[in-house]
Amino acid sequence: MRILAVDTNSFAGSVALLENRRLLAEINLDSPRTHSERLLSAVDLALSSHDIALGDLDGFALAVGPGSFTGIRIGMSTVKSFAMATGRPIAPVSGLAALAFKLRKPRGRLLCPLFDARKQEVYGALYEYGDRGLEEIVAQGVYSPDQLFSLLPPQRVIHFLGTGVTPYRETIRAYFKDRARFPQRSLYIGHEIGLLGLDRLSAGRGVDHRTVEPLYLRKSQAEENR
Repeated sequence: MRILAVDTNSFAGSVALLENRRLLAEINLDSPRTHSERLLSAVDLALSSHDIALGDLDGFALAVGPGSFTGIRIGMSTVKSFAMATGRPIAPVSGLAALAFKLRKPRGRLLCPLFDARKQEVYGALYEYGDRGLEEIVAQGVYSPDQLFSLLPPQRVIHFLGTGVTPYRETIRAYFKDRARFPQRSLYIGHEIGLLGLDRLSAGRGVDHRTVEPLYLRKSQAEENR
């Protein structure tokens, strides 16, 4: 199964091409150019480097949030247009789950992905990876740091990763002391979006482009100002 994975949730975007679980291409960009300016060229480079056309793909994996409202909309509109043109299904994937998936080995660890949501908030969740795959322990949502950290088990070692770690590292240390771990990993998640999306598509749980919804987790600034 060949799939194309797309992440435009944050300023740094990622496009990945997978054949089964083999990564054929991954293009990671942290650029001042907007996703609308660079996404299509990244997709074209990933596909053309293997002489693959959109119609040769079996499906798409898409990071549907949380993150930048504008970035999410660009990724969704692009992948939906690909799916509509090819008739292929889409696997919606949470960016938080994909970030946690980077830390899935060894099994049994608690994984806390954090995205900086600004306004002194984070997008976060708690996961554990085991025999049943990635299991959500604390629901993904938008939290104040204190709200989220008070929900996490203080007696367990927890691995923290993401853009939300840097501004709140000392708060994390105050809560968890030597039980907090800060592994060094790339924050690009195109490959992980692809792997999680591949699992969904292989299980027949891809969806039609008309039913894909964004995972915003909170209202946009415009909605809050109404």
